[in-house]
Amino acid sequence: MSSHRNGAAPVVLTMGDAAGIGPDITLRLWERRQTLALPPFILLACPALISERARALNIDLRIFECNASGQRSTDEDALNILPLENAVSAKAGRPEPGNAAAIVEAIERAVTLTMEGSAAAVVTNPIAKSELYAAGFSFPGHTEFLAELAKRHSGKTHKPVMMLAGPKLRTVPVTIHIPLHAVPRSLSTDLIVETATITANDLKNRFAISNPRLAVSGLNPHAGESGALGSEEDDIIAPAISVLRAHGIDATGPMPADTMFHDSARSRYDVAICMYHDQALIPAKALGFDEAVNTTLGLPFIRTSPDHGTAFDIAGKGIARPDSLVAAVKLAGELAVNSGDGTDARD
Repeated sequence: MSSHRNGAAPVVLTMGDAAGIGPDITLRLWERRQTLALPPFILLACPALISERARALNIDLRIFECNASGQRSTDEDALNILPLENAVSAKAGRPEPGNAAAIVEAIERAVTLTMEGSAAAVVTNPIAKSELYAAGFSFPGHTEFLAELAKRHSGKTHKPVMMLAGPKLRTVPVTIHIPLHAVPRSLSTDLIVETATITANDLKNRFAISNPRLAVSGLNPHAGESGALGSEEDDIIAPAISVLRAHGIDATGPMPADTMFHDSARSRYDVAICMYHDQALIPAKALGFDEAVNTTLGLPFIRTSPDHGTAFDIAGKGIARPDSLVAAVKLAGELAVNSGDGTDARD
């Protein structure tokens, strides 16, 4: 039996795309709960769909349906599910645009519960953005949508910063979901300073790193080779590092990206600030694909997510590994404790 204290604010998990592996890995996480040091959690989902998927995976499951405020059961052998209002109809591996409203509802309600203090953190299961786009979803992904939800609740604009956090490496991309050819013109000294400052602040306040060390990558091969292979390092990146240092942030660089991720180099910094999506995500996933966690910095609530997609091809087959979701739930609980949002959120 788990020893969680029921008074702790729970982590709230979203369903993700019901046709993907979100239900599978959530159930596998639940199945292993007695051997994992997990914070208490509730799941925003359709109870009937979760029950159906549990039967397909041969998992013995008892469900407690929470009320609208997320009140949990004291029965620690029951999976706490907060039912969605929108209908969900999905077979494993067969995504349906008709489920978009429920997918979005889960995200919105998770943020609301967290912002109201009924939950300690948000953990999002994977979504397939193409299905949401077909139903009119207008955001590039979770990150941008979460920033909009934060604004709705707080009345303030928040700059979301994506960080991949694994056991061996943390990385932050300065530019995210844009084509590679658009990266150079999208980079600016101000953007790098803003991204790095948010990163440093959250590493202090949520990750309990008192003096974060930031390694800042270059954009071009060999960090521009003193201008021979590009001028962005001299014109944009180096000035940003100077500003960060002037503000008391321990930032170094620009560093050639091909030499900053080996063991010795990683020992000299706490996070790598990278110039574009793949420059940050490739090393993070290569060094910890099953354990890396996507966490969004710069928001007024904690959000983590497994660092993989919906994997429709293996949904419902019983072979999806829950490792990244386990890491995401654990990290959410740890960050809540560090920031004072969930003092009792860990075993």
